[in-house]
This record gives sequence, C-alpha cells and structure tokens, in this order.
Amino acid sequence: MKERIRKLDEHRDSTEPKPLRLVVAALILRPLGNHEPQSEVLICQRRPDQPMSLKWEFPGGKIEAGETAEQALARELDEELGIAATIGRRVARFRHKYRNGGAIDLQFFVVDQFHGNLDNRIFHDVRWTPLTALPAYDFLAADLQLIRDLAEGRLL
Repeated sequence: MKERIRKLDEHRDSTEPKPLRLVVAALILRPLGNHEPQSEVLICQRRPDQPMSLKWEFPGGKIEAGETAEQALARELDEELGIAATIGRRVARFRHKYRNGGAIDLQFFVVDQFHGNLDNRIFHDVRWTPLTALPAYDFLAADLQLIRDLAEGRLL
C-alpha cells in the first residue's frame, strides 16, 4: 500500500510546475598579460558524479532565502573556492528552461578582486582561460548565450 501511495505522490509531483530557481554566477577576471587588453576568466568543471557531469560553468550557486544576489555569490565563492570576493556589477541576466521542465533565473556578476588563494573545494577542474577561447569548452546550456557574448567582446 505504501508503495502505491508513493507512486501516486511521485506522479502528482511530476505534473506540477517546478519552481524557478534563482542562481548567481561569477565572472572572475584577471589580465591575460602585462600589456594585453584582454582578460582571462576562471571556469570550473563539474565532477563526474554530479548532474550534467563534466560540463563547464562559472562558479556560483543558488540564492538562499533572505540573501541578495551579491550576498549569495560572495557566500558561494567562499564555499566553492575559499575566497573573499568583491562582487562587482551585474553584466548579464538570462532565464533558461531545461528539458525536464526546470527553469532558472541566472545573473552574472564581474569579480575582479578577491582575497585568499583559490582552493578548488568542489569541482573536477578549475582553470583560467582567455575569453575568446570559451566556445571551445562544453558549457552548461544555460551559459551558452553568455559564452558567445563574452567571446565576441560584447559584454566586458
């Protein structure tokens, strides 16, 4: 009987619309070279055991109740990379709907100052890459428009 009830509950849950998740991400920038006008950005690769495994993304995460977007991003960067970041201006905001029905509202902020040494606490890989090289990486679908804009020099 419990199994039957559980299946009914699962069915009911799957027909309800999934809530919009509010998400923030950082474009952590550093100069490419001493005399280069271009920048590098920090990108992170999901672990093999995570959903959308081995996809590349920008560090960040969900906004918790009572947090501003900037507070959430500062918290996430501390948790994921062990840095105290100065959150700069918001450069982009996108809504993305996944095939499974889930949707996110994703805000991207510039971070060009932080304190502490980068410490990869949760990712499979973390690396600096020139903005123009971003399209060569297999990014999450929600990031693709931003990747094109960054690579073509339209945002920064």
